[in-house]
Amino acid sequence: MIADRGYDSDPLRQRLKKRGIELIAPYRKNNQGRRYEDGRKLRRYKRRWIVERTNAWLGQFRRLLVRHEHLLSTYRAFFYLACFWITLRRCL
Repeated sequence: MIADRGYDSDPLRQRLKKRGIELIAPYRKNNQGRRYEDGRKLRRYKRRWIVERTNAWLGQFRRLLVRHEHLLSTYRAFFYLACFWITLRRCL
């Protein structure tokens, strides 16, 4: 699980580890221990903006955000249209 600094907590890391989930989150500045810090894992944290930015772009399309469509096929068609418009805007 990739999270931001707000989730930096040793008890949380231990609970997730018991469930077999690895927490990738940078440490807060006041955390002196930093037992689990590994630079290789934090590289994945630095790329998480790509997913967040894509979700923000898709959030601009109210029809996808509210989900008025009951059929999955219709919703998927609007999703593909939104992806097409996003790609078209980025290319121009």
